[in-house]
Amino acid sequence: MLARGIVQVLKERLRNFPAVALIGPRQSGKTTLARSLKGAYFDLEQDADRVRLDLQWESLSHGQEMVLLDEAQAWPEIFTRLRAAIDSRRNQMGRFLLLGSVSPALMKQVSESLAGRLTLVELTPFLLTELPPGSQNKLWLFGGFPDGGILNAKQYPQWQQDYISLLTQRDLPNWGLPAKPQVTQRLLKMLAGVHGQLWNASQIAQSLGLTYPTVNSYLDYLEGAFLIRRLAPYYANLSKRLVKSPKVYWRDSGLLHSILRVDGFDDLLAQSWVGASWEGYVIEQVLGAFQQAGKSVEPYFLRTSDQYELDLLLDLGRTQWAFEIKLTGQPKSADLSRLNKTADLINAHLRILISQTSDSIEEKNQISCSLPWFIDFIHKHFGKKN
Repeated sequence: MLARGIVQVLKERLRNFPAVALIGPRQSGKTTLARSLKGAYFDLEQDADRVRLDLQWESLSHGQEMVLLDEAQAWPEIFTRLRAAIDSRRNQMGRFLLLGSVSPALMKQVSESLAGRLTLVELTPFLLTELPPGSQNKLWLFGGFPDGGILNAKQYPQWQQDYISLLTQRDLPNWGLPAKPQVTQRLLKMLAGVHGQLWNASQIAQSLGLTYPTVNSYLDYLEGAFLIRRLAPYYANLSKRLVKSPKVYWRDSGLLHSILRVDGFDDLLAQSWVGASWEGYVIEQVLGAFQQAGKSVEPYFLRTSDQYELDLLLDLGRTQWAFEIKLTGQPKSADLSRLNKTADLINAHLRILISQTSDSIEEKNQISCSLPWFIDFIHKHFGKKN
């Protein structure tokens, strides 16, 4: 089992909260990670485990052993029991670890029953720091799902195709998405086609024969299932007009590439949209590294009507970091100059140009670097590299 970078954050939260919810997409490794921590494990999608938990609840809720509840949102009545058990011994930490694949359903139960009693930790598919050196191109091509090709290249793209089929035909309808599977599959293909672009709900809705509020509601489910990231535009009191529509990205590059029928790495590099794929991949790796370091950030992008743009803008509270992401091995001084001009509009404290360069440079408040170098930079400043 490869070590997961989020484990230190998870253990810290278990030391400080009576209950923790480990959320993330299906097949990202939540169950494997949770069971490595030891405890009484129950899969609440299985009737047999529900019966077993029901019969053992009294002893478990008063015992010292941690209780692991997988797919907790599948059995809503467990949340009232959890609230009572936590409140009876509020000072005992690390008693319950809940696992959930779809955050909207889980968050509804949390907000109604466990507010103030539980904290959230997100487990992504594999990140670059969790893999052997030299894995960047494989991770970009296959994505980070453990069974999606990163550990066995022969499983791509069949695993991704089966994964999407299962989500659209079973999981998403069970989680409340009212669309027919065929409509959802068409929507996913359209989202692959606009990866990294501004979200135009009306255009997508017209193609599907739906209303734009309906399409937006569908996107909410896909975002909640950790398939899609909706990157919000940054609002600031500037003299320039700002773009106010979000951007949409596939969170896992392997799922994106399978839908767009990418055969291999050479085929990926030949695509006209390869720059957008690289941009989305870098954004997910950067945000994942901050999660591993236990540092909370708010991600945005910025674009003005006269083409000033930041691919990524991170609000760290007291500081803002501005990013330009380029798919090149030889970034130019003009790239950094353009980044600085836009970053100056918001007085960004740090300006970062991420490319595939082999020569990373840090000077004052400017950095030109590779992705692995910058991930190391995050861990050195905010946490410990695993």
